[in-house]
Amino acid sequence: MPNVGFSELLLVLVLALIIFGPGKLPEVGKALGKSIAEFKGAVKKAENEIKEEIKNMEEKK
Repeated sequence: MPNVGFSELLLVLVLALIIFGPGKLPEVGKALGKSIAEFKGAVKKAENEIKEEIKNMEEKK
């Protein structure tokens, strides 16, 4: 994963502020955080399913 420096983070924050405005920024942040959490959960679930399938395949050998 690429490293994000302070200047890049500041640029993204300023762009978000310009695009969404100060009133909507908390809503956007909350929605983004929720989406990231759901994505991480889905990735974790997929990893567990793959590991379980590999385990089942090894047991059948």
